[in-house]
Parts: sequence; C-alpha cells; structure tokens
Amino acid sequence: MKVDITYSCAGINWTTITAILKQVGMAHHAPDEHRKAFEASFTTVFAWNKGQLVGFGRAISDGVYQAAVYDVAVVPEFQGQGVGSAIMKHLLKTLPQCNVILYASPGKEGFYTTLSFKKMKTGMALFKNGAAMTERGFTD
Repeated sequence: MKVDITYSCAGINWTTITAILKQVGMAHHAPDEHRKAFEASFTTVFAWNKGQLVGFGRAISDGVYQAAVYDVAVVPEFQGQGVGSAIMKHLLKTLPQCNVILYASPGKEGFYTTLSFKKMKTGMALFKNGAAMTERGFTD
C-alpha cells in the first residue's frame, strides 16, 4: 500500500493520536501530552492514506550516536500492508549514524526483527506503573 509520509506535527489532531494508540492497545495519554512528546522528539513520522492518518511514530535522539523509537502505531485495518515498515524506514533514515533501541508491544517483536532489530540481553526498565507493565507482559 502506498502511503503519504509527513514529518511535521503542524495540524495533527492529537485526539486522533490518543485514539489510535488506545485502539491498538498501546500506552496512551491525554492529547496534549502526546503533542508535547511528539513536538519534543528528534523526528516524527505520520503516514496518511487518502487524507486519513493511518499510522505514526517518533524517535528521540542526541543526533550523534544514540536514539530510541517510541509510539509506532498503525490503525488495525491498515496493519500488514507495509505501513509500519514505511514509518520505521523513514524514522531510521533520519538516524543513520545512531544505535537505535525500542520496546515493542508483547507479540510484535517479530515485526521489528524483519527490520534487523535484535533482542537485547541487557535491556532494563523502570516504569512509573511497574505492576501494570508486568501484567501487560513488558517485564518479568
């Protein structure tokens, strides 16, 4: 599927971002919190099909050697059609010299292995709501 890619946060409906994250079972916050997070990111990517937002993602980075990818989400009816891959490729294109880490929703790790990501043996996390993250399968 061909999608149009944009990088600017201008004109984004942040209520839609929250709704999509909730729809796909990812962590979601108030729309204004998503706006602040995306606007503070090193790079953002938004995927559109016929004017409809169908996916997005963002990366934070020092722009030199480290980056982390967050909030990659694709509307369910557009999953499996290359939208997620397009989002990731556009994010990674802006970080060619960086090591890139991410955490995937449980069960989605296979998608990232198709993009050459490997499981880390030393990954650690300190979540604000650790019990909920354990319940959701993110930690032991």
